Amino acid sequence: MKLLGKTVVITGGAGGIGAGLAKAFSANGASNIVIADLDGDRVASVAKELGVPGFQCDVTREADIKDLISSVEERYGAIDVFVSNAGVFRLGGEETSDDDWLLNWNIHVMAHVYAARVLAPVMAKRGSGYLVNTSSAAGLLMHVNSATYSVTKHGAVAFAEYLATAYGPSGVRVSVLCPQAVRTAMTAGRDQGVASVDGMLEPEQLAACVVDTMDREDFLILPHPEVLEYMQRKVGDYDRWLRGMARLKSAFTI
Repeated sequence: MKLLGKTVVITGGAGGIGAGLAKAFSANGASNIVIADLDGDRVASVAKELGVPGFQCDVTREADIKDLISSVEERYGAIDVFVSNAGVFRLGGEETSDDDWLLNWNIHVMAHVYAARVLAPVMAKRGSGYLVNTSSAAGLLMHVNSATYSVTKHGAVAFAEYLATAYGPSGVRVSVLCPQAVRTAMTAGRDQGVASVDGMLEPEQLAACVVDTMDREDFLILPHPEVLEYMQRKVGDYDRWLRGMARLKSAFTI
């Protein structure tokens, strides 16, 4: 899909990846860009800086996502691209509290579900539209220090696969964004962490990869191309890969 003249909504848009995508989409001719974020003050500030509308939105609340979509449609008409990008990261394993498990689930999976419930059937009916769901390389591989992140990011990939299968034949394009480390508030102080072994990307670099991949309409968006090789190793010999991940876990504490 070419972004020229398109109306785009980006959640988690008040910084990092979301703000980087807004800048890149604008540079590639998107006519209407709307950013949304849980932090109302921050999204207002970033929206003013970028010269775009900003909305406060809690993506764990279906009503908030419905309100965001209806407000954008009322102002601009049909939404061409919806980037479901909000995320959270917490360390922890099976001992993590139920509240943290639920928070990760609601942000990393249900937020995508809520957007798709509204938009996928409408896009399918008109035969066009693009859903970009942010997951992580951890959704294809794993994060050795966070079960909550790994499990729910896997869920995000699985749901994107479902959407592509269910709605792709009707003209709805679906991509899932799966980066390793990107320089954002989420990765602050983690330059030496496991996710950065292949380098810490700037949001601008990631955004350029997203634009290029959307232009090709490929499903996987892999700003770190090494991730594809790791996936192939994983499915090629699962037990060997798990042993390697165990060694990696022992080498990295974050």
